[in-house]
Amino acid sequence: MRLVIRAEFRRLLATRMWAVALVVAALLGGGLLGALALGGPENFTPPMPGLDTETGVRSVLGIVGFTAFVPAALGTVAITSEYRHRTIAVTFLFAPRRWQVLTAKLVAYGVAGTAYGIVLAGTAALGLFGAAAVRGVTLGMPVGTVLGLLARMGLAMVAYLLLGVAVGALLRNQIAALAVVVGYLYLGETLLMMIPGVNLAYPFLPGGATAALSNYTYLADAMAEQLATRPVQLLSPVAGALLMLAYTLVASAVAVLVPLRRDVT
Repeated sequence: MRLVIRAEFRRLLATRMWAVALVVAALLGGGLLGALALGGPENFTPPMPGLDTETGVRSVLGIVGFTAFVPAALGTVAITSEYRHRTIAVTFLFAPRRWQVLTAKLVAYGVAGTAYGIVLAGTAALGLFGAAAVRGVTLGMPVGTVLGLLARMGLAMVAYLLLGVAVGALLRNQIAALAVVVGYLYLGETLLMMIPGVNLAYPFLPGGATAALSNYTYLADAMAEQLATRPVQLLSPVAGALLMLAYTLVASAVAVLVPLRRDVT
């Protein structure tokens, strides 16, 4: 098993995709969050509370959650590329116990997702604190709390990457899998929030669980205001974390069990 895991790490590091992914994580973390903080949420359209308030800091940090489709797409591409280029068949020939190969892939992808989350959270912290220092603004939230929220968001990215792997293992067709992952995470959940009655399920979806991690209620409140409906109540941060853990475990099980008996040719 150790040799199979080592082989998966070598395969992973042999491609440029993950180096590019870490650059993207830095741009989405430090670049995006730094730009938002430097511009000031009070200057958004519509205006939001400033960084000198807890609500303003949570709102800016919560926006990071909307970049979760990126690690999910990376996980999807990683697994579907092996089916697209038929390298998965060669791998199974050299390691016929498929569950070992698939488990090794999850270990490698999990470590890659952790690296992505660390870079995203670390650069986001630098961007936020740097922008606050440049503007001379005292954040309306203790430093420890900010770092804790960013750490949660970083861990959530691991879950999304494995969710992408699971979708890729199910569909195998790269274009179809990417369309499902990106379309659902980028647009699908937002559209569901616009449907009265159906929006009550939002807290239990991946996007709702991610929003619960940072208590990011701005989108849900804005939707409720526009539609003149009752605001959706998010889960507690602990419940959101447990729900993301459950999604991760289910995704991991799907990624291992589904391809066991499938023809890969």
